[in-house]
Amino acid sequence: MKPVISLQDVGVRYKRSGNVFRRKSYFDALRSITFDIYPGETLGIIGRNGAGKSTLLRLISGVIRPDHGKLINYGASVSLLSLQAGFDLNLNGRDNTILSGMLQGFSRKDVESRLKEIHEYSELGDFFLEPVRTYSTGMLARLGFSIATTISPDVLLVDEVLGVGDQHFREKAERTMAAKIQSQQTVVLVSHSHHQIARLCDRAVLIDDGISFATGDPREVLSIYEKNLNALSE
Repeated sequence: MKPVISLQDVGVRYKRSGNVFRRKSYFDALRSITFDIYPGETLGIIGRNGAGKSTLLRLISGVIRPDHGKLINYGASVSLLSLQAGFDLNLNGRDNTILSGMLQGFSRKDVESRLKEIHEYSELGDFFLEPVRTYSTGMLARLGFSIATTISPDVLLVDEVLGVGDQHFREKAERTMAAKIQSQQTVVLVSHSHHQIARLCDRAVLIDDGISFATGDPREVLSIYEKNLNALSE
């Protein structure tokens, strides 16, 4: 099966803030990432905090470019669903929905035809017409999740969003993700929940120190991850 996206020895380097005592003026957020994303699969990304998982999703989404290696997108539309994903804080939920959809390559008409569905799914009520600077973290997550899952790109990137919000919305979001998976939506999921990775994903990739350390069956990769954590704590 031909992949929809391929990463080949990809690295991302960031500049450090100025400090005369530092020997390096940069650090490598990602050093060597290699794996493919296949149509219809759900791929889990796991790793410790600071391992480069969110940087990896930004790279796949096209927000940033690799400093070395190759990232090949074979024509897939990609949407990044993240708590850090940018909304214009001065625009209301409705206008941010239209802007987000258009940035993903959809026409204004297409997005406006889905506004009612997105509004209802988000359960934001009258806040949908309020500036998003007034939103709580959970409300921002609900809006972002509603936009990304309703508009349905070819590849949906989910960064630690399923655990945000009240229990009702978390359960609703997981049901939606399960339905997306069953409908052959391609999903890349970053989560600290081993239960979610094992239950929802077809494959998993362990990112450790900016390297794709292990790829394969989710339970096997989770086992490697846990062994590494135990070794570090000894």
